Amino acid sequence: MRHRVKGRSLSRTAAHRRALLNNLAASLFTHGGIETTVAKAKELRPFAERLITLARRGDLSARRRIERRIRDRKAADKLFKEIGPRFASRPGGYTRILKLGHRQGDGAELARIELLAE
Repeated sequence: MRHRVKGRSLSRTAAHRRALLNNLAASLFTHGGIETTVAKAKELRPFAERLITLARRGDLSARRRIERRIRDRKAADKLFKEIGPRFASRPGGYTRILKLGHRQGDGAELARIELLAE
C-alpha cells in the first residue's frame, strides 16, 4: 500500500531525483518547453510552479532560494526578469503538459511540458 507516500521515485536515489528536477526546471525556463516522459513531466510541474511563484516575489530571499535549486545563472535570471513578471497577475497554473505518444525505442509515454503564453 502507498499510504502517505508522496511523489514518484523515478527509479533514482533522492539526490539523483533532486538533481534531475533541478536540471529539468532549468531547461524548461531556458527553452520555454521540453519533451520528456509523462512521469517526469508530472513531477516537474509542481516543482517548477513553486519556483515561478517565488520568482514573482522578486526579493533577495526568493532569489537565493531559487539559485539554490537552479544552478544555471542564465536560467535563474530569465526566471526573474521575464517569466516572473509575465505571470504576475496569474494565481497559478503556469505550465501545460501535452501527451505526445510513445517513444520508438522503449515505448515510454512522452509528453511536452511548456510554459503558458500569458
